[in-house]
Amino acid sequence: MWPRTRPDRNVDMENQIITLDQIRRSNDVKILIKKANEQMNALGYTEHGFRHAGIVAETARSIPESLGFEPRLAELAAIAGYLHDVGNAINRNIHCETGAVMAFSLLTRMGMPTEEVATIIAAIGNHEEELGCPVSPVGAALILADKADVHHSRVQNPNPLAFDIHDRVNHAVQHSCLRVDKQGKSINLELATDSQAASVMEYFEIFLTRMLMCRRAADFFGHKFRLIINGADL
Repeated sequence: MWPRTRPDRNVDMENQIITLDQIRRSNDVKILIKKANEQMNALGYTEHGFRHAGIVAETARSIPESLGFEPRLAELAAIAGYLHDVGNAINRNIHCETGAVMAFSLLTRMGMPTEEVATIIAAIGNHEEELGCPVSPVGAALILADKADVHHSRVQNPNPLAFDIHDRVNHAVQHSCLRVDKQGKSINLELATDSQAASVMEYFEIFLTRMLMCRRAADFFGHKFRLIINGADL
C-alpha cells in the first residue's frame, strides 16, 4: 500500500546553502559538462566545457558584485553560469530548456531552496538569443557573461584550413574582458583581435544578435552596452 504522503525531498536535505564550489565538485555535474562538450566538439562547435563554464560562472558573479547586489545573488549567478550549457549533453537544439530542467533536478537533489532553483533555471532557460531575454539580475548577468566569452582558446578544430566563420572569429580574439563602468553607467566588452585572422565585419555577421541581447541585458541593469574592439568603440 502506498503511503498517503511522500516528501519531494529528504527533509534533512532541504534549504541547503549550495555554493559554486559544491557544484564544481559534483560528480554528476562533471560528467554532464564533459559529455556536453564532447558532443559539441563532434558537431564542430567551439569549446563548451569546463573552461567555458568556469569563465562564465566567474564573470556572471562579478557583474552583480560590481553593481552592489547582495553576495548570495552573485553566487546564484555564478551557479547559473557554471550550469548554463549542460543541456548540450542532450542536444544543441533547445539546450536552454533541457539544461534548465536538468539543473532543476541537480539542484533540487542537492537541497537548494526552490526559490533559488527557480531563479537559476529561469536564467538558464533564457540565455540563448533565439528566444531568451533577461528576466532577472541573475539572468541578465548570465547573458552578458556567456556572450562575452569570445577567445582563441575556444577553438577546438585543429585544422585552420577547415575553420568556419565561428572558428575564425574566435581564433582572432587574443584577449577579451567584460568590464562594468559604474561611473560611465556602461558594461563594456573589450576585445583585442588579430584583424588579419578575421575582420570586424565577420565578427558582426555572427555576433550581431548576441550583441543585441547583451544590450537588453545591460539595459536591465540601467547601463549601456559598449563593444570595444582594438580600442575602437563600436
